[in-house]
Amino acid sequence: MFNTLLNLFFPKVCYACSKHLNDNENDLCIPCRHSLPVTNFHFNNDDTVLKIFYGRVKIENATALFRFEKKGIVQHLIHQLKYKDKEAIGLFLGDWLGGELSTLNTYKKVDMVIPVPLHEKKLKKRGYNQVAKFGQQIANSLNITYADNVLLKGSNTESQTLKSRLFRWNDTDELFILKNAKSIENKHILLVDDMITTGATIEACITVLNQVPSVKISVASMAIAT
Repeated sequence: MFNTLLNLFFPKVCYACSKHLNDNENDLCIPCRHSLPVTNFHFNNDDTVLKIFYGRVKIENATALFRFEKKGIVQHLIHQLKYKDKEAIGLFLGDWLGGELSTLNTYKKVDMVIPVPLHEKKLKKRGYNQVAKFGQQIANSLNITYADNVLLKGSNTESQTLKSRLFRWNDTDELFILKNAKSIENKHILLVDDMITTGATIEACITVLNQVPSVKISVASMAIAT
């Protein structure tokens, strides 16, 4: 009765279509949930994500929850997450994918979840990393550590002193810095991001992480553009 009354004055709406949710619905309405382009890559041993990185960097396992379709429901969800302060969408997607990965032996071997980082200025402007809740929920499902103090996003104006002390990847578009390298030695890392398109950002992160001895890396994202 209390929940019904609360929903009357503060109605829950679907993140995708903005229609009011019924009492038995959470986050998404049933029609929107059923219309999501789920990949099932991790259940079907599908190597679609791995193929993006062939000959570039070594990855143990890789998956994406959804296929990204222009002007589709997944694009709308990620836009809401990144630009409309709907951080709870990350929780919802992380809980979904984390629950699935926790049933698979290949992902039970992961030791730590690390998010693709935002630059400090962008993080301050947005107020959160859109991948954070997604990664935290996956880590919770796998009962492993979530670490956002290992991989940092820098800029080409970082001081030379800082650069000399830290591992980094540096090209015209991406600069990633590795801190606390000892904490990931001999670990299997699950690197998480919101979108995989060309794979350049993931490749840049992995190149930095691979400078630590005996690191294994797998990848999981909310969506992949195919």
